[in-house]
Amino acid sequence: MADIAKYQQSLDKFNSSYMKEALKEPVNFWGLAGFAVAAAFTASVIPLFVALLVEFAYVLIVPNLPIYRQLVQTRERKRLKALNQSQREQLIKTFSPREREAVEYLRWQKNKIQENYKKFAGSRDLPTNLLSLDRRWEDFVDLLDIYRRRKQHLKSINRQAVHNQLSQAFRAAEGAEDERTKRIQQTNVEILKRRLASFDELERSVKLVEGQLQSIENFFGYLNDEIVTISTPEKFSLLDFEQLSDSIAMTKQMLDATSDSVGALDAYNREMGNYELLPENN
Repeated sequence: MADIAKYQQSLDKFNSSYMKEALKEPVNFWGLAGFAVAAAFTASVIPLFVALLVEFAYVLIVPNLPIYRQLVQTRERKRLKALNQSQREQLIKTFSPREREAVEYLRWQKNKIQENYKKFAGSRDLPTNLLSLDRRWEDFVDLLDIYRRRKQHLKSINRQAVHNQLSQAFRAAEGAEDERTKRIQQTNVEILKRRLASFDELERSVKLVEGQLQSIENFFGYLNDEIVTISTPEKFSLLDFEQLSDSIAMTKQMLDATSDSVGALDAYNREMGNYELLPENN
C-alpha cells in the first residue's frame, strides 16, 4: 500500500508541459517510426502493440525524471534568452539614429571593457560583476525605450484641454440641480485633478530616467578608463556594481508605479468619452 501511495504521489506531481516536451523529442519520434516500419515489414500488429506499451511507459517515466526536467528547463531558458535578445535587437531598430548610436557605443564599451579585463588582468574568465555589464546594457536599452516613449507622451498631452475640462466639471458640480448629477461631476473633478497631478509625475519620471541613463553611460565610461590601469583582478571587486544595480531597480519600480497611474487615468477618460484628453488624439 505504501508503494501505491508513493506512486500516486509521483503521478500527482506530474507536469503536462514536460510530457509535451517528451513527446516532441526526436528519440520518441524515430522510435515510433521504427516500430511502424517493423510492423509494415513483418505485416504484423505485434510491433504496434509493443510500440503502444513502450510509449505508455515512456510518457510515464521520462517526463518525471529529474535529469530530463533539468534538461527541459535549461533548453527553455536558452530559448527565452534568445527570444529576449532578438526582441531587443528589433526594438533597437525602431530607435532614432541618435538613440541607436548611443546604444551601439555603449555596447562597444561593454565589449571593450570585458576584452581589456582579460588582456590586462591575464585572466581567461570574467568576474561576476563584469558579466553583469551585459544586463546593465540591456537595462540601458529598456530604459531608453521608456524614456523616448514617455517624452513623446508628454509632447502629445494637451494640458489646456484638461484644465478646461476641470473648469467645466467644477462649474457643473456647483450648478447641479440634483444630488446624482452633482456626485457625477464631483467624481469627474477629482479624476481630472488626478490627471493633472499625473502630468507632473510623468515629467518627474522622465527626468529620473534621463538621469539613470546618464548614470549608466558614466559608469561604463569610468570602467573603460579604469580597466587599462588595472593591476590585479582583485581591484575590480572594490568597484560598486551593486549600487548601480540597486539604482536601476528602484528606477524601474517607480516607472511601474507611474505606468499604472497613467494607464488607469487614460482608461477612465476613454471610458468616459473624453477622447480629446488621450495622448493618441492630441
